[in-house]
Amino acid sequence: MSKSATPTSKSVGTTDAHPQERTARELLTQGRPLFLGVDGEGAAHYWDSYEFAVAVVASDDQAEKVPLAETPFETLAGWCEYTQDERGWAVGPHVGGTIVDDLVQAVEA
Repeated sequence: MSKSATPTSKSVGTTDAHPQERTARELLTQGRPLFLGVDGEGAAHYWDSYEFAVAVVASDDQAEKVPLAETPFETLAGWCEYTQDERGWAVGPHVGGTIVDDLVQAVEA
């Protein structure tokens, strides 16, 4: 992750079904950021194509917004590869597919 990005603490409610997504929405401009996946350390990654930034939301309420312009990665694919190398992916990454692919995957699960 970018050293210039500073993590910020966010209060997360325990009754929210997806507290990490709510935190990502607070960090990013887009109303519904794209869920990329969960890395090997349990942090959820969300993509905001408007800001060209990733929100990384850890399960311990720590969150940071990482604009790709402040990293050595020029693309979202580069970010995903970096995450794979550094932390691995426990879930995902979910990028480059279509809604049809997502529906097929959900039905097969």
